[in-house]
Amino acid sequence: MIKSMTAFSNGEAELGDLVVSCELRTVNHRYCDITLKIPDRLRFIEGDARALISSKLNRGKIECALSYKKQSKEGQAFVVNMEAVSALLKATQQIEHLMPDPARFSALDILALPSIQYEASVDRQLLHDGMVALIQRILTQLIETREREGRQLATLIEERCYKMQQFIMQAKQRMPEVLVNIRLRLQERVTELVSNPDPDRLEQELVHLTQKLDIAEELDRLDTHVNEVLRIIKQPEPVGRRLDFLMQELNREANTLGSKAADIEMTQIAIELKVLIEQMREQIQNIE
Repeated sequence: MIKSMTAFSNGEAELGDLVVSCELRTVNHRYCDITLKIPDRLRFIEGDARALISSKLNRGKIECALSYKKQSKEGQAFVVNMEAVSALLKATQQIEHLMPDPARFSALDILALPSIQYEASVDRQLLHDGMVALIQRILTQLIETREREGRQLATLIEERCYKMQQFIMQAKQRMPEVLVNIRLRLQERVTELVSNPDPDRLEQELVHLTQKLDIAEELDRLDTHVNEVLRIIKQPEPVGRRLDFLMQELNREANTLGSKAADIEMTQIAIELKVLIEQMREQIQNIE
């Protein structure tokens, strides 16, 4: 089952006196590139978070953001660092002696300063286990989204593969008539050269027309590559890179077919094939 590399998921969990939030966002990328945004208080989870994400996601630019906020519970008292308050007031008095008109401040101003209030301690193991469970839950949601979008991408790719098969079949059915037309043109040129012999020109014409005749291999390879795409998108493992390689091969064969096209209809078929390949290539850039 193919998966999209674009998805978003978020959620939160109550852990002690904290509410921890987790956001996961992924976009397409050639490799697995993980960026973690974690506040210092939760930094100890970084290694486990990175290992957990990399074990579930194979490709994509992945951004994981963790944050927290305190819960205000009824009856919860402020825990004030009185030593820090005393030191602050002492330093303030010393500074005020040097000021002609010092501004006064209230107790609320002091409480708003950093390091004045203690943060209620939360058991580290509780935080660790809770955050691991939270990340796992968000990862599961993210993967479900990637799979859902992947199914839509698979449908779009299948539709284009079937259209390509129709154009390849048209080209194969058109080939006998094309060969007859080429043979007639060759006869006309040979007749012209017999009346006015030019061995070098005759050789050039023969080489050129021989190349024009040989598009059966391109059509067979196109057919083989399309069938391989249809097979690969049903595989359970990540297939984005393999599909990207196949798009390069399909585009190469379609270009060769276009350069060898012997009439307008063959040229149009080559153009339609290239359009479908480009549409698939754009979709495949987003597949894991």
